[in-house]
Amino acid sequence: MEQIRDSYAAIPDDASPRLAKATTNLFRFREPAKVAKLSARDLDKVIHVDPETRTAEVQGMTTYENLVDATLPFGLMPFVVPQLKTITLGGAVTGLGIESTSFKDGLPHESVEELEILTGDGRIVVARADNEFSDLFHAFPNSYGTLGYALRIKIKLAPVQPYVRLTHVRFTDADKCMLAMQEICDTRQHDGEPIDFIDGTFFGPDEMYITLGRFAERAPYASDYTGMRIYYQSMRNRTRDWLTIRDYLWRWDTDWFWCSRAFGVQQPLVRSITPRRWLRSDVYRKLVGLDQRYGITARIDRWRDNPMHESVIQDVEVPVERGAEFLEFFHGQVGMTPLWMCPLKASREWSLYPLEAGRLYVNFGFWGMVALPRGRQDGYYNRLIEGAVHELEGHKSLYSTSFYAREEFWHFYNGDAYWPVKRAYDPGGRLLDLYEKCVRGR
Repeated sequence: MEQIRDSYAAIPDDASPRLAKATTNLFRFREPAKVAKLSARDLDKVIHVDPETRTAEVQGMTTYENLVDATLPFGLMPFVVPQLKTITLGGAVTGLGIESTSFKDGLPHESVEELEILTGDGRIVVARADNEFSDLFHAFPNSYGTLGYALRIKIKLAPVQPYVRLTHVRFTDADKCMLAMQEICDTRQHDGEPIDFIDGTFFGPDEMYITLGRFAERAPYASDYTGMRIYYQSMRNRTRDWLTIRDYLWRWDTDWFWCSRAFGVQQPLVRSITPRRWLRSDVYRKLVGLDQRYGITARIDRWRDNPMHESVIQDVEVPVERGAEFLEFFHGQVGMTPLWMCPLKASREWSLYPLEAGRLYVNFGFWGMVALPRGRQDGYYNRLIEGAVHELEGHKSLYSTSFYAREEFWHFYNGDAYWPVKRAYDPGGRLLDLYEKCVRGR
């Protein structure tokens, strides 16, 4: 901890500090700039798991993959385990993390008890909900490293069982799908049985699925989607399935939901010769980064005289009662499929994450490239989506590109709450502010 504080203090005042991480799940690709990198290499360990208190102390750059491997032997897991292995705990707490327990357990920061933070002014403070740094504790979620960096995090853990029984329920009408999702989340039951997990997949206006998971001590079999079989395709031809708890938590990672198809590895021949260790979200993310850096796809499109493509990579939250409207808009105006649907409910309001406490939202996740209409410029679709989300009383995460005007941004992301905390813990502006970092992409 002292080493990173000293390293931070040594950074010149005219250089923007930035963590040097082994992996990233951000999709805000920046132009080269004058930055000073802080090494996070030694901040990626699970410090301690306490099965008696059901808590874990973890360094901020610890991946959820490593955290889960440390907690499962004790029959425990984090309350919310984001869907990709290399998402870090610090990244999920200061950015976005969501999964199929979020309908009852909210977002990852809601199970955090304590944060040790390197602040913008170079201090290391321990922030809790009830101490003198409570303002920082409540503002840290959704601050994206603009208030400081999480060095150590103490979180609560939940008990697990060895297997998860899955039930895929098909719908042919979005209104009925959203109504069913709300009823299931409100009652935490389906067909008279309790549920532990819920998410969904939209393939088109007449084909969508709600997937329900329930813990089980035993299973008649356990499916394997880390090799030739592809998880998201399975729900279209079976209604019941079983996975080990570990494979369930990482069911989306092998194919990066469905985005691995862009790299050809869903083709049987290609998949058969691809090492399993390469079927991971972080491998695909590196390939996307290389494409962005060297403009490979754009060059091929120009050579073939194809229309320009826009990267449409977003997670947005829309109230469940407006979910069908969003699906109709998205399918008609953007047309990308599939979409992920994950319900969530925050237990309280957080300073920079303006979701109404106790209200059920649906996270719609969509990730890919869409051909631009002739004459339209990059940003066309993302601006359409931003407008629609806020018309529907929704909210969007900031891990990817954003196009808000400055005043509009601070209205949506609670500048009145952000700036007093920013001035208290980074009075010299060593770290970029939220707008400069997440919209202007500096």
